[in-house]
Amino acid sequence: LRLKSLTTANHFTITLDKEGEGVVTGRDISTGGLVEVLNPEHRICTLGKEGKFKAEFLVKAGRGYAPAELNKNEDLPIGWIAVDSIFSPVKKVNYTVTNARVGQRTDYDKLQLEVWTDGSVRPEDAVALSSKIIRDQMTVFMNFQEEEEPLPEEVAGRSDTFNPNLYRTVDELELSVRSANCLQNANIKFIYELVQKTEAEMLRTKNFGRKSLNEIKEILSSMGLHLGMKLDGFVPPAASAVPAAAATSNMDEEGEDQE
Repeated sequence: LRLKSLTTANHFTITLDKEGEGVVTGRDISTGGLVEVLNPEHRICTLGKEGKFKAEFLVKAGRGYAPAELNKNEDLPIGWIAVDSIFSPVKKVNYTVTNARVGQRTDYDKLQLEVWTDGSVRPEDAVALSSKIIRDQMTVFMNFQEEEEPLPEEVAGRSDTFNPNLYRTVDELELSVRSANCLQNANIKFIYELVQKTEAEMLRTKNFGRKSLNEIKEILSSMGLHLGMKLDGFVPPAASAVPAAAATSNMDEEGEDQE
């Protein structure tokens, strides 16, 4: 049952009254418009030719699971039977963890959730609410002050509002070997140099194809950056901050990326 409206009362009664041969289903319940039967095809019982089924159901709101012992009420008249209550809309959950690749690293995990509900809420909403509950409950352990990492000397003291990722080197992007070599050949050492390039300019770089372009665009987007940016007023880091060239480098692969 899904609650549709509760105004002044915190519980109410629905009825079922049927006689004659046939199957009794959830569709036979008279709700008075107070609740909606989510599974009207659910079979309750089967009546014979002289059979008769008459019952009242006390419906109330709740959360999670409540055993019959908790539903017992001494104020109810004789003849009422307390039953277990299952309020959770989630019927089944399955999860799988698989390997995931990010850049050159393949030791990341990917979580895939499969959630089935009774139809009263969407699976996406059930997962969202569950995540919020976990987050709220874990805040009790968050009783520390996180120390902020000091900015590099060439960045410290700046009063501008540029994205701090601009001052990082392209090595920190953890690109694939081909993409990293292409940037090295183009003498692009910092992210601020990269984002000022347009897509057309990057595609004119030797051995730089669509795969590398899409990889870089995706990583920049996760940082709040993109190609073709205009950095008016930006002050680059000091020349001394440019890292020395690596003693060894991977050989460039011949040919361009495939579409």
